[in-house]
Amino acid sequence: MLVNPMLIEPLFAHAAKRPDEIAITDDKGRYSYRQLAAMATGLAAHIAQQTQAANVGLLIPPAAGFVGSFYGTLLAGKCAVLINYLLGDKELAHIIKDSGIDTVLTIPQLAPRVSGSGLKVIDLSALHVPHPPAEAGSPKMPGRGADDLAVVIYTSGTSGLPKGVMLTYGNLQSDVDAAIEHARLQHEHRFLGVIPLFHSFGMTAMMLAPIQLGAMVIYMSRFSAMAALKAIREQGASMMFGVPSMYGAILRLKDAKPEDFKNVYAMISGGEPLSEAVRVGFKDRFGVTLLEGYGLSETSPVVALNIPQENRPGSVGKPVPGAVFKLVNDDGNAVAATQSGEIWVKGPMIMKGYLNLPNETAAALTSDRYFKTGDLGRFDEDGFLYITGRKKELIIVAGEKASPREIEDVLMRHAAVGDAAVLGKKDPSRGEVVVAFVIFKENQSATPDELRDFCREQGLAQWKMPREIFVVPDLPRSPTGKVLKRVLAEKLVAESGK
Repeated sequence: MLVNPMLIEPLFAHAAKRPDEIAITDDKGRYSYRQLAAMATGLAAHIAQQTQAANVGLLIPPAAGFVGSFYGTLLAGKCAVLINYLLGDKELAHIIKDSGIDTVLTIPQLAPRVSGSGLKVIDLSALHVPHPPAEAGSPKMPGRGADDLAVVIYTSGTSGLPKGVMLTYGNLQSDVDAAIEHARLQHEHRFLGVIPLFHSFGMTAMMLAPIQLGAMVIYMSRFSAMAALKAIREQGASMMFGVPSMYGAILRLKDAKPEDFKNVYAMISGGEPLSEAVRVGFKDRFGVTLLEGYGLSETSPVVALNIPQENRPGSVGKPVPGAVFKLVNDDGNAVAATQSGEIWVKGPMIMKGYLNLPNETAAALTSDRYFKTGDLGRFDEDGFLYITGRKKELIIVAGEKASPREIEDVLMRHAAVGDAAVLGKKDPSRGEVVVAFVIFKENQSATPDELRDFCREQGLAQWKMPREIFVVPDLPRSPTGKVLKRVLAEKLVAESGK
């Protein structure tokens, strides 16, 4: 089945119907739908002349240039490989080799990251289309089926080398449709794009969805709490998708006021657990309910989401249309929805597989196409999903299981703690013991013994008690704000000399 309307065509439909409406505002200016369509068309022609390879790399910050390059790549009949420019040289070299790209679109500031790689570099600054023709027209669409590859996104590399997640036209279109329907998104909403577009969360929520709606997106190449507040306050941003640390930074702004958020429809948090302190703080100070969602790169990504009309704090919401969930025990047998188990999910948004990794693909997908997320969760009686931890992160203390997320939640209830990360450390007598890294709020402090006493008062079991508590100025994070526990684990090993 050909799916020309999928992903590409909405951009040109909006350019024809409302050519002068603003599609994008970024750090350099404003771009109408006509300008954006013209940029994509011009880039498509240039890409087609430049390379015969099936895949094309995009090494670009959140901006109109990324969007034009993305749609131009698809229009040229190519698959877009979204490259995380914040990765190290080793990971970057792996992505270039693994994806088979010979051409990358980028900007002068990021071009040095691929110098010496042998790639053909398309400099967007030299190809900018400042004055498109009055009638850009609709170019010939490439014939693509729902199963054809559209995007390869590499996992953030929290463990080992990044894996290329293959997402098809059908995967992405089905998830965009599901997210728009579930969250009741409208053309009138103004989206604030603060997450890198090389991440699946940013790509779907802050590019594909607003472009399909013909809405406006305000992009920031680098997150700043003050700049985000200014966009909400002065540009009327009504939809924000962010990670908890971003909302925490906005909450710490001294001059932020409830009236700044009067136009907000929804502020959605994902990427990692939203702390109760930030969620309650936002509600108490600004009257804004932060809404948690759930998804992975392998699921395009959104599969569950709280919405303004139906929200349950502490949960990640109800499944989006088309997403089917199953909870299983260690043997892979289904458990009752209200019991905790590993989350398996299937639906049209589930990835095609991992690029060049057939064994890993077979291990991640069941024969009936359930994706094994590795996350632990349960549903309540009303169908809201709660994430209770990561299967691989469970700490086994003398045969007893301890969930890092549970312990982190308890630590973050303490008035002095701003953030916490918990992991297991090898122990000769118990197998593992619990170790915590904490960040204190400004002008706040507590001793490890005080924190342990607090944990006991909160009813934390003895084997879940942190044996060691390290006070740190910050936690290592991925570009989307997820705590990199691998880095913390390496720190523990280095300090113990093991």
